[in-house]
Amino acid sequence: MARVFSGIQPSGELHIGNYLGAVQNWVKLQHQHDCLFCVVDLHAITQPYDAATLAQRTIDMAIGLFAAGIDPARAIVFVQSHVPEHTELYWVLNTVTPLGELERQTQFKDKAQRQESVPAGLLNYPVLQAADVLLYEATLVPVGEDQLQHLELMREIARRWNTRFANGFSLPEPQALLSTAKRVLGLDGQAKMSKSLGNTIALFDSPETIWEKLKPAATDPARVTRKDPGNPDICNVFTIHQGFSPPDTLKLVAHNCRTAGWGCLDCKRVLADNMIAALTPIRERAQRLQAEPRKVTDLLRAGAAKARAIARRTMSQVRRRMGFLEGAEGGGA
Repeated sequence: MARVFSGIQPSGELHIGNYLGAVQNWVKLQHQHDCLFCVVDLHAITQPYDAATLAQRTIDMAIGLFAAGIDPARAIVFVQSHVPEHTELYWVLNTVTPLGELERQTQFKDKAQRQESVPAGLLNYPVLQAADVLLYEATLVPVGEDQLQHLELMREIARRWNTRFANGFSLPEPQALLSTAKRVLGLDGQAKMSKSLGNTIALFDSPETIWEKLKPAATDPARVTRKDPGNPDICNVFTIHQGFSPPDTLKLVAHNCRTAGWGCLDCKRVLADNMIAALTPIRERAQRLQAEPRKVTDLLRAGAAKARAIARRTMSQVRRRMGFLEGAEGGGA
């Protein structure tokens, strides 16, 4: 089977944007490929963050992944900083990565212009991404279109390292597994769904909380009154429907929107019912895991051990090709 690598930052509880955009797809991929899913805490520190809550947010994210259906018997689930080879390969790859390519990355430019002092970690973020994937010789990376530029840089970094050092061993040039999920905006209908902006619905929210958050959610701005017809194609609530409602319901929702057969609250009530039905089992599994934090850390520790076994083999090959003197960690083939 092809090997898949993907990561998610430890922002705390999973929200429906994470779930529909990535994690739901990961649950399917674990049955089709050799998968590694990583809580990327090293990426999280490239922006200002609360050090006092990082560990708990990491645990919470892992609980979300397991509760959502990621099976540690099928996929390797671990924390990035628990495998030190990530940072070792990251430094190695920095030495073959052109500065100009990093400065041209759209995400870097967008984030850098909002900061008075730009940390080097923000510039080098894509190199750590490349190390994450290449460390496991992964050949497939599930991404959205906004990550394609980083993936092409990853391929360029692999090519440059191979040109200089490959000798019977080469780093793969990973391919994109483009997500078919539509991008879900926050409940405000304006910004990306983000816990810090308060525009999310968490996977662990109660049925009452889900409904209270959905009621004021932005819809088609053209629908001023209940009698106004709407356009579901530009309605963020309809986009969320596509993640939780069956095809027959989607047809009904779209028809009633276009004909003003329903008001927006009617549409949201149907969505809330379908979301609650889908998320209740996830919330219940999460509650059981929250009651057993030791079990979660044990699963992450076991996942890191499996990941590090692969990572050590890769780094042994990399060190040999680059001419390093072998030490305690460098004896394997």
